[in-house]
Amino acid sequence: MPEWLVERGIGETRAVLVDSGEIIEARIVLDGVIAAGSILAARLASIGTNGRNAVAVGDGRTEFLLPRGAPGVTQGASLTIEVTREAIPGGEPWKRPLARASNDAPRLAIAFEAKARELPLPAPADQLAAAGWNDLVDEARTGIVAFAGGELRLSPTPAMTLIDVDGYLPPDELAVAGASAAARAIRRLDIGGSIGIDLPTSGSRTARHRAAEAIDAILPQTFERTAVNGFGFVQIVRPRRRASLLELAQDRAEFEARALLRRAAFEPAGPKTLVAHPAVIAVLEEHRAWLGALARQCGGAIGLRADASLTISGGYATSR
Repeated sequence: MPEWLVERGIGETRAVLVDSGEIIEARIVLDGVIAAGSILAARLASIGTNGRNAVAVGDGRTEFLLPRGAPGVTQGASLTIEVTREAIPGGEPWKRPLARASNDAPRLAIAFEAKARELPLPAPADQLAAAGWNDLVDEARTGIVAFAGGELRLSPTPAMTLIDVDGYLPPDELAVAGASAAARAIRRLDIGGSIGIDLPTSGSRTARHRAAEAIDAILPQTFERTAVNGFGFVQIVRPRRRASLLELAQDRAEFEARALLRRAAFEPAGPKTLVAHPAVIAVLEEHRAWLGALARQCGGAIGLRADASLTISGGYATSR
């Protein structure tokens, strides 16, 4: 039976849905991000224009955009809002998280299943890695997902996430296999919003129909999609409540710094030096609390050493 597992790391919490020993769904929740579904007390900083795009400020001074405005609330007045989309990092960091006016009592939502089983960290065995976590992280950082007979190339853009399917199978077979692989990747990498999948061009209506059926069989509701057109393109729209793993990986230095802290937590106890690309070291120097948390996990002091010869994802921990 599928089971949610949660690992509370340094700077982020990782949640995965595992079925038959494989990750079929995953989320990364950054520390300090207010989860979608949370209801907050706020102040209306701007009423917007023509009843739309109002701006509210929460207690933590985070600004939220209210696309539908806040009818009946004057500028500067208090109101209650529900977070509908968390802040999305990447190419447009100026974008605010989204919210809407609410009449419900304030409460904080959680970004993963309440019945999830929490994993200890550090631990003698890496249960997430056993389920394929390291491969999933590599897919997020590279945007390349291999499958039997081909590969996907995923490209997050401000408008939509694009998925290109390529391979060596005959076009009709590749269209169906690629559609299945794309649907699995969408779920595994937590991709929401507008998604375009470019399948091989197929003159077979049967193959196009089978490709669409493959998507429907793998992606859980709620989502909408178009038919697969004669050029092999299909568009999917899913709720977008938080950043996908692809989008989180766009902030490379921060992403790799947190990944390095996770790897270090599974090293033998004792003092350590983290050796990494200078951009990653700069992030760690800015987050001294992260290093303190790792020191407590490992039971020893943590040092840093920059090495420009390393790739940005090539950091490692060494005993001091």
